[in-house]
Amino acid sequence: MLVETHGRVSLLITNTPIIHFEKFIMLEEITNLFEKQGGEFISPPSFIQEKLKGIKAFIFDWDGVFNSGTKGEGISSTYTEADSMGTNLLRFGYWLGNNQELPIMAIITGENNQSAKKLAQREHFHHIYFKIPNKAIALEYLLNSHHLKNEEIAFCFDDVLDFPIAEKCGLRFMVRRDASPLFKQYAIENNLCDYITSQQGGNNAVREISDLILGLTGQINQVIKERTAFSELYTNYLTQRNIPATKMFTVKNGVVCNV
Repeated sequence: MLVETHGRVSLLITNTPIIHFEKFIMLEEITNLFEKQGGEFISPPSFIQEKLKGIKAFIFDWDGVFNSGTKGEGISSTYTEADSMGTNLLRFGYWLGNNQELPIMAIITGENNQSAKKLAQREHFHHIYFKIPNKAIALEYLLNSHHLKNEEIAFCFDDVLDFPIAEKCGLRFMVRRDASPLFKQYAIENNLCDYITSQQGGNNAVREISDLILGLTGQINQVIKERTAFSELYTNYLTQRNIPATKMFTVKNGVVCNV
């Protein structure tokens, strides 16, 4: 801005407008990138960006999110290393941006998924809930265990069984399934999702969500740089991440219990 002082015109440089302008441009670029590949922002990107500042936990459904949901006799559900890496980079980015504190990580699934257990244990997720027909019960247990509020939860899901959690959480990332357009319309009209992925379950939708969150929080470049170098920052994070042992839960007679 121009300021006149004693007959002279001076250029007054202020930081605030420049910072806001840079953030706007970055947000616009991120939005365009994800929309170009088919992602849908049901809530404005700026709203999601702001809500992420208060998120303290990330919860994932399993079937249809980490995989296509294919089932059969003797067939175990799977996950990809790209999605696994996405959850790790997501946690690292959160750790960098939140005074080296880790987010709470959990999987809530309606089935007894051995692959889900293996991933949760290997990646040191805090909780995994399995054989949970009413997922809202698991959410309530998680909230009480870690003294969390509904608005501090980000949830990644794909189907109607997940709505009891989605309707309560602060942010909802829904994995695309092109076969059910009316289901998608219902989720949008009833305010049950904030972003719908371009990729379907089994095609690295979790990695897409992780990448989006890291972009919106401004952590993506440092996360990639530090992880590539296996830097001291990253090794410090990894040491801290690997401390907690994964706690496993199921429901018996309507009550959540340890396994």
